[in-house]
Amino acid sequence: VITRPEMEIGRYHWMYRSSRPHRYHHVPALRGNVSPLGIQGCFECCIKCLGGVPYASLVATILCFSGVALFCGCGHVALTGTVSILEQHFSTTASDHALLSEVIQLMQYVIYGIASFFFLYGIILLAEGFYTTSAVKELHGEFKTTACGRCISGMFVFLTYVLGVAWLGVFGFSAVPVFMFYNIWSTCEVIKSFQTNMTVPGDQICVDIRQYGIIPWNAVPGKACGPVLENICNTNEFYMSYHLFIVACAGAGATVIALIHFLMILSSNWAYLKDASKMQAYQDIKAKEEQELQDIQSRSKEQLNSYT
Repeated sequence: VITRPEMEIGRYHWMYRSSRPHRYHHVPALRGNVSPLGIQGCFECCIKCLGGVPYASLVATILCFSGVALFCGCGHVALTGTVSILEQHFSTTASDHALLSEVIQLMQYVIYGIASFFFLYGIILLAEGFYTTSAVKELHGEFKTTACGRCISGMFVFLTYVLGVAWLGVFGFSAVPVFMFYNIWSTCEVIKSFQTNMTVPGDQICVDIRQYGIIPWNAVPGKACGPVLENICNTNEFYMSYHLFIVACAGAGATVIALIHFLMILSSNWAYLKDASKMQAYQDIKAKEEQELQDIQSRSKEQLNSYT
């Protein structure tokens, strides 16, 4: 007959593994560069880091930086060349184009501010893309979102929309000097063709800058005709300014595309944060209910043990 103390001793030896006979378990083979301690290798870490890069935000940032750099750099040099052309060929009196010179100088200072602002803003949007992408959730553990974070993301959406509309105006404004220089260049080509065909004297073909409103009507000479105009088109200032204005206009267009791209990304990230906040609230409620259920079960076990 087995007594009760002997039964308790047998139960104790069965419950604790230290009293059981030692058993050898099969260890699965290691894959890749994973160490026996479960630490991932260099290749797996690189793949995981590359998966956390927001490529859409990265492409938009590169496009935005490129567009702003082209617009600011080429626009600054082209404006300087435009002033030189006006002073040498269309407005020999300094008082006639004094206002235009001040406006161009102010625009150059604005270009400095635009370049600095968009350099910082592009970095901020790229960082926002890093912290709201779904890959960051896998890299840094459980994702948490707050009302402040969602508000900041919504603010970026609104600010990017306003900047996109503003850059549409900048893009349209940058096309104006391209149109003016194109008219001058096409007039020079007409003069060359007429001189070749000997149909119309080139002196009768002129370009009057005063009709564009950039210099007053009493500016002297205000216009260029025939060979004088052809010589203007052959100067380095005209050639460089014309092509730089074209590149600046293209840079403004690239910036508009980049801001539209950023707007789509930010809207998607804001929607993701909104869904993540709902999921977070659901998980909190679920965890609270599970904790309450565990408390009820533990109290029930305690009462059952007290009865037995």
